[in-house]
Amino acid sequence: MAELDGQRTVTRRAVLQGGAAIAALGGTAAFIAACGGGTATPAPASEAPATAVPATEAPATPAGSITFGSNYSDDVPKAAMQAVVDGFTKSTGIPVNVNTVEHGKFQDTINAYLQATPDDAFTWFAGYRMRFFAGQGLATDISDVWGTIAANYTDAFKTASTGDDGKQYFIPFYNYPWVVIYRKSVFADKGYAIPKTIDEFKALGDKMKADGLIPLAFGDKDGWPAMGTFDILNMRMNGYDFHVNLMAGKEKWTDPKTQAVFAKWAELLPYFDPQPLGKTWQESAQDMISGKAGMYFLGTFAGEQASDPAVHDDLDFFPFPTLGTEYDAEMAIDAPIDGFMVSAKAKNVDGAKAFMEYLASAEAQGIFLTSSPNNVAAAKNADTSKYTPFQLKMAEIIGASGKIAQFLDRDTRPDFAGANGMQGFLQTFLGEPTQDLGKFLQGVQDFYDSLPPVA
Repeated sequence: MAELDGQRTVTRRAVLQGGAAIAALGGTAAFIAACGGGTATPAPASEAPATAVPATEAPATPAGSITFGSNYSDDVPKAAMQAVVDGFTKSTGIPVNVNTVEHGKFQDTINAYLQATPDDAFTWFAGYRMRFFAGQGLATDISDVWGTIAANYTDAFKTASTGDDGKQYFIPFYNYPWVVIYRKSVFADKGYAIPKTIDEFKALGDKMKADGLIPLAFGDKDGWPAMGTFDILNMRMNGYDFHVNLMAGKEKWTDPKTQAVFAKWAELLPYFDPQPLGKTWQESAQDMISGKAGMYFLGTFAGEQASDPAVHDDLDFFPFPTLGTEYDAEMAIDAPIDGFMVSAKAKNVDGAKAFMEYLASAEAQGIFLTSSPNNVAAAKNADTSKYTPFQLKMAEIIGASGKIAQFLDRDTRPDFAGANGMQGFLQTFLGEPTQDLGKFLQGVQDFYDSLPPVA
């Protein structure tokens, strides 16, 4: 049995045998109360944020159960996650009370949630967003769990799960690439060829418009989808290093390099859906699936909207075209890692760690991907023999990418990325792409500079 930092590794068997103390819990009502709306701003863990709503007394839960805050709110991933939870309970006998909150609201209120009365375990993301909450003292160190499950992961996944203090706080579950998705039958019927360069992409877009199609589906009603377009253009034009340093505040939004990205984006907007602010990503995915739009740049989770297996089998994708810069060779992409953490205020820490151990297993990830085949498992020992061609290609593209980013709202501080920050700024740009970009980006930089220092 591995030991790290003086903590004995807690296994599912130990929990079941009574080797770990299990407490009765209650965090569900508190999370609902904390998610009353608005964007949380970082605050020291010892201080309650202004947006937090006082928690009400949660209903009693069975002894030995754990609570789990989930952002898997859409039908397909919600059902897939429930299947995983059922598998954990069957394996361990530990009941799990799942508290599902709409995905966008979950992100916008996560800071208040973690400082109020959070669930024992919760869904979250690797990289900066994980390190931020670990650094704020809002997550539980699960290095002891990693002492048991490390062999399941590559060093890269472990690094993505490690806080600035060198301890692990995160369990990777799956990841997925942001790519240009299309229907093979539409391309075949129209005689379209896959564009490799931005000039080929624009030529294809002109053909699609002549055929009465929206070249590129696009919906940014929820604020975050446009971030993916900024990410890919910035990485293609300025390189991965500049991009992640911009996210970390080490480069300036007023830099001419950043202004060039928005100028290029404005040049390409005639090929995007002309009304993006009125559509959700799901509605835009349906535009591509129905043949109203020829392509869609999003994460492969867009495939969730193809509920008919025959239609899903008709989906394919390709990397975003190259822009003719020195950074094309990097083929950098967004390939975010989704996973799980244990809150610092967890009442049933041992039960939550047993849940983390299970989630790191090939069994758990296989259960999820069977129900939601739009991602690829993070665990090395996951069974890939049942991967669909869609999943095999996802793994191929991720493997061929020289640099991988997590996504704008995961690679930067949450109070900058939220609805009052970059989500709003990007929506402003989309509403008025011909505005004075210098003035626009000065506003972005001024907002970043106005944020309180991160402890």
